[in-house]
Amino acid sequence: MKKIVLPLILALAIFSCKSNKDETSTPMTEEDIMRKADSLAQAFIITDGHVDLPYRLMNNGISRINQQNGNVVIDAGEGDFDYERAKKGGLDAPFMSIYIPSEYQETGGAKAVADSLIDLVASIYQTYPDKFAAAGSPHDVERNFEEGKISLPMGMENAAPIEGDLSNVKYFFDRGIRYMTLTHGQDNEISDSSYDTTATHGGLGDFGRKAVEEMNRVGIMVDVSHISDSAFYDVMEVTKVPVIASHSSVRKFTPDFERNMSDELIKALAENGGVIQINFGSDFLAAESQERKNENREKLRLELEAQNITEEDTAAQAAIEKFNAENPYLYSDVAKVADHINHVVELVGIDYVGLGSDYDGVGDTLPEGLKDVSDFPNLIAELIRRGYTDEDIAKICYKNVFRVWNAVLDHAGNSADTFPR
Repeated sequence: MKKIVLPLILALAIFSCKSNKDETSTPMTEEDIMRKADSLAQAFIITDGHVDLPYRLMNNGISRINQQNGNVVIDAGEGDFDYERAKKGGLDAPFMSIYIPSEYQETGGAKAVADSLIDLVASIYQTYPDKFAAAGSPHDVERNFEEGKISLPMGMENAAPIEGDLSNVKYFFDRGIRYMTLTHGQDNEISDSSYDTTATHGGLGDFGRKAVEEMNRVGIMVDVSHISDSAFYDVMEVTKVPVIASHSSVRKFTPDFERNMSDELIKALAENGGVIQINFGSDFLAAESQERKNENREKLRLELEAQNITEEDTAAQAAIEKFNAENPYLYSDVAKVADHINHVVELVGIDYVGLGSDYDGVGDTLPEGLKDVSDFPNLIAELIRRGYTDEDIAKICYKNVFRVWNAVLDHAGNSADTFPR
């Protein structure tokens, strides 16, 4: 019997090797790759850690949300997000950024601004319940996905609306906030900012440590985007659960840009079980884009100064438009986004990277191939070209973030949490 079984096993092994070789020896055409990318974009949940739609709508007015020919139009042709483009790109769970400018840390009123932006997001899914839905957990997103709806979970960019009162952490959880970026462009009472050279606390402030503990207790993900390196390491000491960087990229490609994460920070984030969600802005992707922008800014300043006008003057607009046409910005491209993803994967593994586009937040700096939310298949196609498996792509699109989100809710005893529709 052994004599029969052994040749059979060998034959099956040879056939298996031959089959795999045959499959890999015929490369996919570009048409095949794009067809598969479009298919995966629709088959997988795509979650985006940071979309600045609410603040754009607040500036333009909520009346800009309307319905034309049965389709929800949110500044169609303007900005980076609307219903049709999101559906085309397969975007299912864009975290709506409840962005609080740093000025409110000085003037007061941060909580009121946050409440108004949360109300604005609620008005979208309340007005169009067949197209959008609230989401407070991965379970909610999965349910909405099955129903064909776009989920609108919310993250607060700048935790200033806590306003020194830890009870406001639970208040905002109850309002639907599921992550908090500890600060933004300036130091606040919680944390030092990567954009601020003051180093008010040398990391987290005393209140900031308590705020992180309270976010853990309540079930809000801690977002380490925008904070200083020292503050990041303080968060690692305090948190009992994984954290996210909702819209940061890799500092290896932008060595002088502390807003991105160094290899050391990414390794510590992975040890914590967290996820870095790659920002799409060209300035985040390539030092060359930053350098071109800085060169153009200084060159424009000198030209306007020679004409004895400033950028704010009405007379300067024609000169600025002419200058921009003659001195174009250096856009990055979708391949560079994949480079950032590759670097994280090579450094710490596939389980610690996701997507955090910063659509509607980085202005006219989005890379070629990822100009708005309809373009996610272009990134998936680039990952396919680089040999990423379907499971790898699913992890990048949503599974890694869902793992962290569920862990935070589980720790808080909110694993069955659902945010009311």
